[in-house]
Amino acid sequence: MVVHVYKGHQKASVVSIPRDTLIDRPECTDTDGGEHPAADDVMFNSAYSTGGAACAVKTVESISGLRMDHYLEVDFSGFQKLIDDLGGVDITTTEAIKDPDSHLDLPTGTHTLDGEQALGLVRTRHGVGDGSDLGRIQLQQAFVKALVDQVKDIGLLGNPKKLYDVADTATKTVTTDSDLGSVNSLMSFAGGLKGIGPASMNMVTMPVVYDPADPNRVLLEEAKADQVWKALKNDRPIPESATEGTAAGGAKGVVNPAE
Repeated sequence: MVVHVYKGHQKASVVSIPRDTLIDRPECTDTDGGEHPAADDVMFNSAYSTGGAACAVKTVESISGLRMDHYLEVDFSGFQKLIDDLGGVDITTTEAIKDPDSHLDLPTGTHTLDGEQALGLVRTRHGVGDGSDLGRIQLQQAFVKALVDQVKDIGLLGNPKKLYDVADTATKTVTTDSDLGSVNSLMSFAGGLKGIGPASMNMVTMPVVYDPADPNRVLLEEAKADQVWKALKNDRPIPESATEGTAAGGAKGVVNPAE
């Protein structure tokens, strides 16, 4: 997810990049100094598997034309622990979600998900929509909004002790760039986002179309994606026209933050 915080820190846009997008990966150097040659027509997630965070960031910058100021990476166990430390997250499903692969069985209604259940939700792709990564992205975006709602409900950013405890956990479970590597830096960064609520977050998927040659892959819709990146570069809202008529995954409205 590419997160753009607008001037004034009252609004944000989030752009999810589908892992199955075929892209041209630039040459890059990983954090250990290893060099990796450029590659054409490879899946977006190959950037991370090839050269870790450094290559992933460089690939995003190549696709978007934007400079990434910060980087945050959460692994599965760290994600579970952070959700549990927050007391779980409330979500409302408007359709039942059942996926044996992710051990997820949620009937229609409101649920408080613990860390293990939340991980199952953001990882599932077979229990929603067309079974693609695009449907999973829609669940992830809805979950992030629910997570922001939970942070506000428990007053995390206004409680220095609680914020310190969560930031302390995060430094042990989250990989960041060097500027965010300490507890105080993470607390300061989070504090700067406290004016942003779920209603002021615009979440979209990078405009893509299904690959005619392979239904399991998607291709960048360059003209529409350019609208997205230009909007962020100029600190402007993403126009609705940028995402109209693009591949969506068919899971919209399956899960929403609890009211």
